[in-house]
Amino acid sequence: MPKVKPHRTSPSLDMTPMVDLAFLLVTFFMLTTKFAPDEVVVVDTPSSISDIKLPESNVITLTVDKNKRVFFGVDAPETRKLALQRVAAKYGVNFTADQAKEFSNLPSFGVSVGQLGSLLDTPKEERKPLNDQAKGVPMDSLNNQLIDWVIETRKANLELFKKPTYIAVKGDGQADVPTVQRLIKVLQERDINRFNLITDLENKPVAAQ
Repeated sequence: MPKVKPHRTSPSLDMTPMVDLAFLLVTFFMLTTKFAPDEVVVVDTPSSISDIKLPESNVITLTVDKNKRVFFGVDAPETRKLALQRVAAKYGVNFTADQAKEFSNLPSFGVSVGQLGSLLDTPKEERKPLNDQAKGVPMDSLNNQLIDWVIETRKANLELFKKPTYIAVKGDGQADVPTVQRLIKVLQERDINRFNLITDLENKPVAAQ
């Protein structure tokens, strides 16, 4: 008697759960991703083999471009706003509530305290010419506003978050060496001797076998 062969059906795979998971992951990354703010000044940092990562928060960034200008920036909006109040009080400059709010969204700047109000009153999309013409935050011996920003920002961040700030110096590969040396000297004169130099990572040399 011949054997009865069972009817074979091709296997099927329900892709619905995988599609749902993919959409959930996409939604998660869209909601949690933080886009890097537009840089006020673009610098081409030199390369090095150091792979030490900069902390993600509580960072003061001092940027030196190839035109000998120094720009100041800090990552936390709350710290920016409190630091603005203290620096403004020190220099006798008044900022409106709208200007203070706008400053809290400003990633970095390269103007003096007296010129900061005009920069904040200018719409964001029209600031590029002002930033291109900026002379940098003053740090000479008679008008050292940069160190005041650093000190007041460190105090504000410690008061708000109970954490110390890290200082990062971001210099262009063609930056004026005396300007960078002057910046470091300004920090060291206030006993600020620990800071990071931002560089691009290059491949480490492979030792010969």
